Amino acid sequence: MKTVSAAKLRRAQERVVSARPYADQLRKVLVNLAGRVENITHPLLEARPETRILLAVVTADRGLCGAFNANLIRASQMFLREHRVENVSLYLIGRKGRDFFRRRRANISGDYVNLFSRLDYGHAKEISQNIIDLYTRREIDAVYFVYNEFKSVIQQRVAVEKLLPLRRPEVEDGGPQIDYIYEQEPQEIFNRLLPRYVEVQVYRALLESAASEHGARMAAMDTATRNAGEMIESLTLNMNRVRQAAITREIIEVVSGAGAS
Repeated sequence: MKTVSAAKLRRAQERVVSARPYADQLRKVLVNLAGRVENITHPLLEARPETRILLAVVTADRGLCGAFNANLIRASQMFLREHRVENVSLYLIGRKGRDFFRRRRANISGDYVNLFSRLDYGHAKEISQNIIDLYTRREIDAVYFVYNEFKSVIQQRVAVEKLLPLRRPEVEDGGPQIDYIYEQEPQEIFNRLLPRYVEVQVYRALLESAASEHGARMAAMDTATRNAGEMIESLTLNMNRVRQAAITREIIEVVSGAGAS
């Protein structure tokens, strides 16, 4: 399992590194445009009092990856406790999170499992479309994502990020202003880019979680192999001691019998 995870980790890490710059730059461009363009309306930009929150939790479909799933579930439970006044529904991505919260009869708005073995952009597009539909129909007021951000093979960080609505920054007076030249109307640009923004951010979160899972499983299997080796050495040493003691006792009995005769 360690060897398989190491092979999959290299591919997953390459996809994460490739997706991060595009996702970050798209977020920066949309945030800057939203803060500088007036009279722009879009359902995904509409900020409402957060009385109904959708919490998307990205866990793994399998276990044997150390504390990977436990840390995500712990962070999700902490979020639920902090927002116990609000109506929080869960959108669970991954079998482990779905099974955990289903057994506890949590408020589950939707689930999506068995996608990390064949993860592609189509999965992110389908998930983001479900989230966009819920937000545009005003069934939810905010969307948060809980996932493991990939740092290195031995380090993953649990991230809780707000996905919707997109925050409009305050433009500072007297600061440097960026002037954009629009090839199309700003409203049309937002209508095209905002759904794509949600898709890209969801896809990045899924890629981060996939790479983190392989890294966590690789580290867990390495630790398990090392512990198993130490246990085998300890048991082998104990077995040799017991056998040596039995042989020594038999030799003493033989020598004692020969001396008596």
